[in-house]
Amino acid sequence: MRFRSIEIGAAGVLCLISSACVAGRPIHYYTINRAAAAVDAARSGGSVLMVGRITTSEALQDSRIRYRAGSNEVGAYEYYRWVQRPATIVQDLLLDTLGASGRFRQVLDASSGASSDYLVHGRLNEFAEIDGPGIQTRVSMRLEMEDRKTGAVVWEHDYSRDEPVNGKTMQEVVLSMEHNLQHVIGEAASAIEAAATRQ
Repeated sequence: MRFRSIEIGAAGVLCLISSACVAGRPIHYYTINRAAAAVDAARSGGSVLMVGRITTSEALQDSRIRYRAGSNEVGAYEYYRWVQRPATIVQDLLLDTLGASGRFRQVLDASSGASSDYLVHGRLNEFAEIDGPGIQTRVSMRLEMEDRKTGAVVWEHDYSRDEPVNGKTMQEVVLSMEHNLQHVIGEAASAIEAAATRQ
């Protein structure tokens, strides 16, 4: 019994030492900036657009930066994280980009509960560093826009884009991801604006 107590005590000390080592390593947080663009005045007679929820797989529901190595191995960096979850990053960037276009009377977050003409929502499939012969980042998502009056989907599109990483540091991976996502969201915003104009 006494030997068992010593064993438990030794295990406790090892746990504390291990925790101290882990706690001593800083976690680095990163964010994605909106691409610089001229902000046009909102149209007084334009449509009201709502940006709704972006869903993700379970793997993307925390803030750790993900990576893929080969066709099957996926993982996450414990000490490199996004300030927000990837789905929130995508939703916020889409909201900002569409709002800055000046093509709509208002662009609102769906959580506001206001009424709108259109609702944009989607699913983020991949938001990760891709390790191969060279390092890349990948953004893959599906977006849809529905008419709030009829419930009909009036526009939908799948996006998948890889962007090279110019270097091997996490900062360079983040810059690649930022440029990649800005490009995809910019392209999607233009398509959404055109689809709303056609209605």
